[in-house]
Amino acid sequence: MMRVVFFIGTAGSGKSSLTAAFAEWLRLSKQDVSIINLDPGALTLPYTPDVDVRDYVNVEELMDEYSLGPNGALVMAADLIADEIEKISMDVEELKSDIVLVDTPGQMELFAFRASGPYIVHEFTKEPKAAVYLFDAVFSLNPLNYVSNVFLSAAVYTRFFIPQVHVLSKCDLLPADDVNRIVDWSANPKSLEYAIDQKLEGTKRLLSRNMMKAIFQLGLRFLLIPVSARTNDGMINFNMALERILAGCDKYTY
Repeated sequence: MMRVVFFIGTAGSGKSSLTAAFAEWLRLSKQDVSIINLDPGALTLPYTPDVDVRDYVNVEELMDEYSLGPNGALVMAADLIADEIEKISMDVEELKSDIVLVDTPGQMELFAFRASGPYIVHEFTKEPKAAVYLFDAVFSLNPLNYVSNVFLSAAVYTRFFIPQVHVLSKCDLLPADDVNRIVDWSANPKSLEYAIDQKLEGTKRLLSRNMMKAIFQLGLRFLLIPVSARTNDGMINFNMALERILAGCDKYTY
């Protein structure tokens, strides 16, 4: 059975790097894995994709043909991918891999917040799917930024409604104490509330506290798994979380 994992996060959060590192980690574990690039605007990638959306939708050609700037061409490309999703899905299924890692566009809004995004996710084969949402560790160190990221993560979840794993990416860039502090915020509302009161003032404090209360009242929890694509720290816990969702705690490849 094929399982599909979408890597989603803000620009610069490390989606492509984590996709590449996790794929290599899985291969070393003798797992049958493929990588799909869904970013039509990618110039370079840290991996060789098994299926590449740039073979179907070319941003430079769209710019020339329709006299568009880079952003306009990316928006148009994101919608054109939906028209090609059946062909892309057929190419993915022909790989017959046990786990497929999907690297989504660098500009998250092109994928998550356009009508084509949920359509692409749900039409991207009929196999079990999960999303991985990346919290950039350096960005999330400020409680205001962390709360903003929690809201973005909640918004992504409400767009796709598939199981979602939350990763604190690039954790090698922070001291261990800072990493643990952010992870504690994700698990302990009181700890986050204390950080908001200590580090924020005025409107920032009020908005952050009320936003987090709204999230908790909805019953949403975003427990973070610290991971480094550079050192592979956290890969075991990250993989275990995905295995619980997609394979009932079994390996993807026997």
